[in-house]
Amino acid sequence: MTAPSPPGSGSGSRATSATPPVAAASGVRAAARIVAEADGRGGTALPVLAGDGPLALRRTRAVGAEARVTVVGAMSGPLGGDRIGLDVVVGPGARLSVGSAAATIALPGRSGEPAHYDVRLTVGDGATLCWRPEPVISARASDLRMTCRVELAPTARLLLREEQVLGRAGEPPGRLTTRLTVYWAGRPLLDQELGYGPGTPGWDGGAVLAGHRSAGQLLLVDPAFEGRPVPVRQLGETAVLTPLAGPAALVTAVAPDALRLRRLLDQVAADNASDGGMAGGDAAGWREAAQAGADGRMFMC
Repeated sequence: MTAPSPPGSGSGSRATSATPPVAAASGVRAAARIVAEADGRGGTALPVLAGDGPLALRRTRAVGAEARVTVVGAMSGPLGGDRIGLDVVVGPGARLSVGSAAATIALPGRSGEPAHYDVRLTVGDGATLCWRPEPVISARASDLRMTCRVELAPTARLLLREEQVLGRAGEPPGRLTTRLTVYWAGRPLLDQELGYGPGTPGWDGGAVLAGHRSAGQLLLVDPAFEGRPVPVRQLGETAVLTPLAGPAALVTAVAPDALRLRRLLDQVAADNASDGGMAGGDAAGWREAAQAGADGRMFMC
């Protein structure tokens, strides 16, 4: 893989120039990196903001103590044969929100090989990360293998949203495999692998998508949940809230299309931010859990 550009210098944060991607015979090799650190003045600095290949990184306007970064697609991808990585480190006490400018569209490549997109998120003590990229769209004949590995310190906070859209308008999907692994305080919190599309048994059956073409999840990790798990709860007809074996809860949802999926997950996140929790409009259970926190609300992103 191409090494990221050297970090910016000086007391403030500076975006480094993206390095040219290495075009291997079977696809592009690229790695990007974000490092966020508490600046000692109540804010968050970005000493490393290094884009690479199809991943251009742009700092956007901060909100309070929270730094914000938008991932911009600098070229089409991932295509079959590409290997793309993004490493995000949020240091102790820092606050970072990462989004993207547009959806990621998985496309077939000339080689017939799968594309790989690997994300690694590390969040230190007292730090907060809001990870909310736009959806991944699995186009016809594509084959994308995605992984996201998260390592959280005992007092870290995380809001993570993932969305998958199976096929563009009027077309069948390609093959999409995603794996999300989360470790909290060095212990496994969640290890989930999902597979869709050709070659994946039962992916479109009644027990999985039941004809829906969009799937997503919202993971919330907060010390306020420690010892006070939220109850299992159904959120509408196609979503469910599940407590995890740790200070965390997972919302899993399916929907006919990306718009309705986003509306559902956005409502969940908004209820959590405004009421200290959410449960399909009845936030009492989450609010009770959030009262264990110092500020009465778990997330502000």
